[in-house]
Order: sequence, then C-alpha cells, then structure tokens
Amino acid sequence: MEEKKKVAIVTGGASGIGRAICSELVSNNVFVVIADINVNEGKSFETELNNKNINARFVYVNVTECTSLEQVITESYQEFGRLDYLFNNAGMAMYGELYDMSIEDWKEIMDVNLWGVIYGTQVGYKIMKEQGFGHIVNTASAAGLGPSPISSAYSTTKHAVVGLTTSLHYEAAEFGIKVSTLCPTFVDTPIFDDAKAIKINKSIITNQLKKQKKMSPEQLAKITVDGVHKNKPIICPMPMRKTINVLTTTFPSIQNALMRLVCRVSRKARIS
Repeated sequence: MEEKKKVAIVTGGASGIGRAICSELVSNNVFVVIADINVNEGKSFETELNNKNINARFVYVNVTECTSLEQVITESYQEFGRLDYLFNNAGMAMYGELYDMSIEDWKEIMDVNLWGVIYGTQVGYKIMKEQGFGHIVNTASAAGLGPSPISSAYSTTKHAVVGLTTSLHYEAAEFGIKVSTLCPTFVDTPIFDDAKAIKINKSIITNQLKKQKKMSPEQLAKITVDGVHKNKPIICPMPMRKTINVLTTTFPSIQNALMRLVCRVSRKARIS
C-alpha cells in the first residue's frame, strides 16, 4: 500500500450501502478496511476489490461488542499509522407495532443500530483527536429525520444517531475532526428483505416497498462521498430532504394523512 494513501474503515462493508461506499472510496484512491460479520461475503468482496491492486482488506467485526470494534479500529490505526475515515454503517431494520415488541427486540436493534455506532464513534473519535484529523460518518436514515410508524424502534435508533452525529459535528470541529450523518431513503439493498418482522407479514410490506422508486447503492455512495468532501452535517438525497422539511414545517396535515395511511396499510399485514 502507498505510504500516504488514505485509510477508511467501513462497518457493514460487505453488502448493501457499505459495499457501495467501499467501492467508491477505492475509486477515490482510499485503502478500505471492510469490517463485517459476514465472513464469506467479506472475503469475496476483498478479492474483488484487490483484482488489480491491493485496495482493501476484510476483517471480521461484531459491532454489538465494543471490544470487537475497538480491536478492529485500534489495530488498523496501529498498522497504517492513520485513520482518515470511519464509516459506522452496519445496521438492521425491524418492523412491528410497539405493543407487539419485547424488551429483547429493543435490545437487539439498539445493540446494532445505536450502540454499534456509539462504540465506533467513541473509539474512532479518540484516535482522530490524537492524530488531529479524520472524518466520522454514521449511517442513520430518512427515518431519523421524521416519523416512521410501524417501525418505531428502527426510527428511534436512527433519530438517536442523527442527534449524536449532528451534535458531534460541531463539538469535534475544534480538533480538526469532521463528522457527518448519512440519511438514505429507499435504496435498493437487502436490508428490507433481511428486516426482522414482529407479528407482521413481511412479504406484504416488502411488496409495498418494491413499488417505491429506489436509488441504487452506487448512486448513494457517490452522493455520500461528495457530501463527505463537503463536510455536510447531514448527507441526504436532496429531494427526500426537501420533502421531509416541507411536509414537517409547511404542510403538516399532509404528513399526518400520509402517516395514518402508512399505519392502515401496515396493519393489514399484521399477524394476530
């Protein structure tokens, strides 16, 4: 690897948005550490990225365990002597009405979507403060910018990630560290198919989602890296960001109607 090549760690980097971000970073001459719990997909992707040059390495990580994430970040920093980008991207989706959920369900999604981000941010931030530079990018969702009924647990974790990241964006600036939150909307990835459904017929929900026009992960990755270069606090495809802002502030009655519609449609998929 070139001595001055920038280094990025991407959790959840073996598939979906994380995979596309890894590819986009490599095309920008960044060495990527693909950190993922899926060993087979991770190693296969490593081989693909290293087809012509050594651009990437796969490492196993379980973001729900602070020690696992700390080891990956610390060892990468010790080896390369720098950490330019940390993408806390690993996540999961969950559908279900609040009254159907158990505390175990809450813990499962909080451990991945929120604590995984907190662990990575806490470890990466200290390293970046020591070196005097770096950029942390935490993946949230458009569901972290507005209401998301029938997936309130998912929305809760994403709102928390937005709050953490936008606050740290200003707190970290004094130390030369940049911080952004990525808020994608409908992206064509396996997250919808892999989502945990609690007393919900997932196929009905997925069929509804398939009717939505989806952005490709590659398109989102380009938007993401461009937003990182511009140090945006919130990176979100502009049409969706504007739509959320307009509905929330200018036409709240339309948003109320839409959210009630989401509830009605989703409840038709409920398994009693």
